[in-house]
Amino acid sequence: MKEYNRIIFVGQSGTSREPMAKGILEDFTLHHPVEVLARGLVVLFSEPMNQKAEAVLISNGINLEGFSSKALSEEEITEDTLVLTMEYAQRDKLFELFPDTDSENVHVLTEYVGDELEILDPYGGALPSYGLCYETLRKSIKKLVKILNEGE
Repeated sequence: MKEYNRIIFVGQSGTSREPMAKGILEDFTLHHPVEVLARGLVVLFSEPMNQKAEAVLISNGINLEGFSSKALSEEEITEDTLVLTMEYAQRDKLFELFPDTDSENVHVLTEYVGDELEILDPYGGALPSYGLCYETLRKSIKKLVKILNEGE
């Protein structure tokens, strides 16, 4: 398996699922140091993390103080970068924006780890929907850690 030095979680705005995924992955121990980024495909201006997403992270002992959203740039997608989108539509959009991207490095998170469903966007929902999103992300990321740590 390929060894990655950077993992980028990509979603629509980069303010909810993506920073949650970043925080969760950073909460695990990887055998190989990896830079973890959270990016959005549609970021017109930098925004802080969604307050409900932040509340769920903090309640689980994860604090990404000072986080603000950033747009994904083509320069960030290097040969040793694993890009994980939240949904198939975002993966497709990424290839539309950056047609030269190596498709071997871009996957839907849940598909990559062998889960069936995409990570649903809790945006606009009540706090429990963000909690559910966190739990779903944590399950998938736990599998991701196993894959990354076994790849050595």
